[in-house]
Parts: sequence; structure tokens; C-alpha cells
Amino acid sequence: MKPASRSCAMVRAGDAELGLAPSGALWSAKDRVLVMADLHLEKGSSYAARGQLIPPYDTAATLERLEAEVAAFAPEQLIFLGDSFHDPLGPARLLAEYRDRLAKLARLCDLVWVAGNHDSEGLDGLPGRTCVEIASPDLIFRHAADPCSDLEGRVEVSGHYHPCAKVSSRGRGVRRRCFALDGNRLILPAFGAYTGGLNILDPAFAAVLRQPVQVFALGRDAVIALDPKALRPD
Repeated sequence: MKPASRSCAMVRAGDAELGLAPSGALWSAKDRVLVMADLHLEKGSSYAARGQLIPPYDTAATLERLEAEVAAFAPEQLIFLGDSFHDPLGPARLLAEYRDRLAKLARLCDLVWVAGNHDSEGLDGLPGRTCVEIASPDLIFRHAADPCSDLEGRVEVSGHYHPCAKVSSRGRGVRRRCFALDGNRLILPAFGAYTGGLNILDPAFAAVLRQPVQVFALGRDAVIALDPKALRPD
């Protein structure tokens, strides 16, 4: 099944042609790989365990969006780029219903969990397989960008930073999750329902991305390339 034309903005990164979806997912049609970063499942239950009560609907909402993307793209491989759970005990708190939904995804495609800093432990026993990073001929997938690594001609795809972009529109600030691309490094926005974001102008991005950085903001039904001059700090 090919993705609907509305589903992706196509970009060239190195030798790879990649689709940026309004959901924050990344699609590689050549490899039939669908990628999401920073789901932070069970964030609500993590806060509740510490006495901070927030509506416990984040895992259900994130899984619903995830399942919709899998249905649209029909990937052969599904990669989660780390921090898929908000803490190492998150998998143990998963309701049986949610675990069954993940198991169904693992039956549909090769499901890969890349370890992140929030969930470097606790992923064993989940449907699918786990790893520190995974590579294809054109792409390397890891949780956090590593500006010191030799990519050997590949494009690095990562998450971790939860990039967001702020612009002014009609006299008010508008803030959206975004993709950030410097040519051979692509940072994905956080996919999780309860995840916040870091402004793309924060110095943390300058430490891992070379200028000029291309910024693609998530709209309701489209991904929008932003003029770097239009970006505003928080």
C-alpha cells in the first residue's frame, strides 16, 4: 500500500528520499520503513506514581495515532527511536489491552525498539526486538544525534530533542513540532501525546546540527517548510 499524497512532504537527505508525515512519523518508501521518535508511553502513569495526577489517556491516544500511521503506510519495518516509554518501569505498567495492540503491530511488520535515555532498560519482553541502533545502506537510526560519529555516507535519523518551531502569524506566536534537517542528520519531532518540545533555536541544536538547518513544521494535514528568518525564540 502506498501512502496517500497528503501524508508526506518529500525531502532529499544524502542519497535517501524521505517522507515527512504531519503526524511526526518518517517514511522511507525505498526500504518500506516507518519511524517514530519519543512516544513516551505511560507518561501519565509515571507522573501518577510520583503523586502528580494527569489524565491517564496518553498511551491510548499515542497508540491510536500510531496504528493509523501503520494502516496508512503498511510498512515492512516499524522503528521506535528510543524513549518509547517515559521510564524503565513503563512496560510493566502497560495494560494487557495495550500490550496486545503492540503484539498485533509486531505481527504486521518487523517491530524494532531502539533504546533511549528514558528506557535504556525495561524493553526486554516487549513484542518485537530491541537494539541500541540500526542501520540500512542509506540510513542509520539511533536515539540521539551523535555529531562525532562517522556516518560512512549514511543519513543519521534520531529523536531525543523534541524539536519545535515558533513563528509569528497574524500578530501572535504559533508553536509547532517540527523536523530538523542539516543535510545528513535528521531529528524527528516527538510522537507521544504528552510530550513537550525544545525550540529549534535553542543552543542544544547548534551543537548537533550544521547550519543551515531546514525546518519542517507539522500542520494539521501537511508538513510546512519554514523560512529560517521567520523562526522566533520562545
